[in-house]
Amino acid sequence: MGRVNTEVGTDQESGSVGGGQASDFDDTLRERLASGADVARAAVEEFATDGVGEHLGCVVDAPFTTTHRFASDLAGYRGWYWACVLALVPGGDLTVDEISLLPGADAVVAPEWVPWEKRIRRGDLGAGDLLPPAEDDDRLVPGQMLSGDEELDDLAGPVGLGRPQHLSLEGRSAAAARWAAERGPDSEIARGAKFHCGSCGFLVPVAGSLGSMFGVCANEYSADGQVVHLQYGCGAHSDVQVSVDPAIPAPVAYDDDAVDVVVLPQQLAASARARSGAENDDPGSAGTDSAATD
Repeated sequence: MGRVNTEVGTDQESGSVGGGQASDFDDTLRERLASGADVARAAVEEFATDGVGEHLGCVVDAPFTTTHRFASDLAGYRGWYWACVLALVPGGDLTVDEISLLPGADAVVAPEWVPWEKRIRRGDLGAGDLLPPAEDDDRLVPGQMLSGDEELDDLAGPVGLGRPQHLSLEGRSAAAARWAAERGPDSEIARGAKFHCGSCGFLVPVAGSLGSMFGVCANEYSADGQVVHLQYGCGAHSDVQVSVDPAIPAPVAYDDDAVDVVVLPQQLAASARARSGAENDDPGSAGTDSAATD
């Protein structure tokens, strides 16, 4: 099979065909282009050798051109289709402009390419791995520069931390955006919480300007060791109490040993019939009654 062009698109700008774009493009030319499915198939089969399926229809991309589409039967190209662009001018013959193999709506395509330096995700760093920052990392500024965080800048002077680099304003803003997205006021658990972390006894304050928005949770049953927004919240707040309503009456105790015997009318009638039947079946009882009567 020849080299397959998988470029998405054609050398014609896709768009609707208006009367002002090409006054000579009439219904006759449109019909001739639409009826050129056999010409398009022959061109695709000559180019691809195999893997050309059923005709899927055609569409007018621009004046004097029409794209015929054929299903792809190539292995590994499920959902793709062959596109053959035919051109026609008044007084001319059908010509083949371009043949392409394009992905359809259900096609299996490669994921969007990501540069190597941007492929590392949170949690990828393991023991022994080295991950140096980029030379132009805007999250960091040289240690001799002010970070813009007055509290941290004052701390760095007398203590003499001597860090060659520290967080820039961009670095702090990026961290705040990540933390707020994961454990911020808009999370589902925070919207359902009655109290917020800013008033929780389990919150460990954070130094610097970020401390006005965030702290670290020290509750082992909640977000233990995680940075949380002060407007974040959960059901393990230090002020949460379970209310007990004393107005709820205690359940009535019943004596399980007490049994009430209830005789139903049906049972009484059945007992009477049983006694009557027993008397009729005893002849001695009947003779005694007769002698007594005499």
